[in-house]
Amino acid sequence: MAVLLVVTGHGELGGTGKRTGWYLPEVAHPWHVFTQAGLSITYASPKGGKTPLDPSSLEAFKDDPICKQFLKNSDVMSQLDNTTSLADVKPSDYKAIFFAGGHGTMWDFPDDVNLQKVTAAIYEQGGVVSSVCHGPAALLNVKLSDGSYLVSGKKVTGFTNAEETAVQLTEVVPFLTETRLRERGGDFVEGPLFQELVQVSGRLVTGQNPASATGTAAAVVKVINSS
Repeated sequence: MAVLLVVTGHGELGGTGKRTGWYLPEVAHPWHVFTQAGLSITYASPKGGKTPLDPSSLEAFKDDPICKQFLKNSDVMSQLDNTTSLADVKPSDYKAIFFAGGHGTMWDFPDDVNLQKVTAAIYEQGGVVSSVCHGPAALLNVKLSDGSYLVSGKKVTGFTNAEETAVQLTEVVPFLTETRLRERGGDFVEGPLFQELVQVSGRLVTGQNPASATGTAAAVVKVINSS
């Protein structure tokens, strides 16, 4: 069984001149959970090719044992330098799609048509749709075949407005994840700042922040195994 793990290809943090990208533990920790569960992983991004690792996450998690193991895996690193374009993905190959976070997602996830098509297809074929932290930027404009937003009426979480304020990026990001999920009809659940929180709403699994990455991936495995 396979999981499609999607990362951002966007590396600029708004107009700050700083770099962003995918957030290290939100890829490394799910990688560990999925591989331990015997799932194969395909790494993809909206446009494909080389993807940027958020340098701040590299510094913050330089002593994390799973992140260290992940960074030493040359095969995985090569795949993240050569991600599959979502235009080339065959949804029927996957039991789940997992959107890792990092602020870069806010620029290249929401309006990507191929991302929306693949996500809706995996969900409607009975697969799991999942995200962590800023990964839910991918879910904001995904509509199902009946025209409804995928998140509408479902319990969801993601990086909260309070957390965005705490990292002083409210004025930098193009929108607020929590606000936009609520606008799409999601029943947004907010936990304490930077503490683990995972929401499971049928086959939609979401995590609030980096601390939630392992728990989110573990919940995805549980839903796959129960379906």
